[in-house]
Amino acid sequence: MFIIAEIAQAHEGSLGIAHSYIDALAKTGVDAVKFQVHIAEAESSEFEPFRVTFSTQDKTRFDYWKRMEFSFEQWQELKAHCEEVGVEFMASPFSNAAVDLLEKLEVKRYKIGSGEVGNFLMLEKIAATGKPVILSSGMSSFEELDCTVEFLQKKNVEYSILQCTTAYPTRPENYGLNIIQELKKRYKVPVGYSDHSAKIETCIAATALGAEILEFHAIFSREMFGPDASSSLEIAEITQLVSAVKNIQIALQHPIDKNDNSAYGELKSIFEKSLAVNKALQAGHVLRFEDLESKKPKGFGISATHFQKVIGKKLKKGLKKWDFLNEEDVE
Repeated sequence: MFIIAEIAQAHEGSLGIAHSYIDALAKTGVDAVKFQVHIAEAESSEFEPFRVTFSTQDKTRFDYWKRMEFSFEQWQELKAHCEEVGVEFMASPFSNAAVDLLEKLEVKRYKIGSGEVGNFLMLEKIAATGKPVILSSGMSSFEELDCTVEFLQKKNVEYSILQCTTAYPTRPENYGLNIIQELKKRYKVPVGYSDHSAKIETCIAATALGAEILEFHAIFSREMFGPDASSSLEIAEITQLVSAVKNIQIALQHPIDKNDNSAYGELKSIFEKSLAVNKALQAGHVLRFEDLESKKPKGFGISATHFQKVIGKKLKKGLKKWDFLNEEDVE
């Protein structure tokens, strides 16, 4: 399992806040911390509308992307910080210029956001690096994904795909957890889940359903400013999620053989029960269902499993209330 916590724009353009996120997320146990590299002039224009109206300080979305930019030296600091605390630095590019920057940073792999799956111009540049790609499938139909997969295969690019629903936050009826197995069968590559639900159970369910990669947005508080705050997980939730996912991974790696219950021999002798009578009965009494009780432990009387065999049989001797009932007690 590869777990990616995405900071994206939660740093609000502050280098100090970005560093504080790295420290906080490293303690949760995630494998990678992911940013987004937005170079306003290269990817946007004054005509780009806001996805969601949230900003009181940015006149246009272009202005917002401009405020989210870091210099190359600052990106170097962030990558070095990730390496110092033991997490992989990852970033999604949104322009060829961003790919150039990430190549200078020597990233290990590329994450492709849902809106870039059909951006073959940028994918061509990424393919030339020879590095693995993680595709987020949020806004793509299977037909569109097929085209991108064909493009990557022709370029011999190693790729994986994340089921994703591009809705902020995502409601349960839109999680699309069924698509995890559909992607596995269709493309036969590692498949994961990119989450915007702001709930830990979503990624836990995805893990149980076969996800091999998890990605989610991180935020110090969902009350914070920003377009992704309401669809993000808080730090304490991420710690819980990572622990739960690792436990589920252990469980999935150790399948149980339900045909073999030999390990329960001692417990079965304690918990399973023997037949007893629930009242004093005289010799010659014909046993009825209403006369019987089951008592622990197993082995002190006829097994409670076989109660039907004694109904209608006569007692050879009298029994006291709560006595165990054995084979030699009945005709």
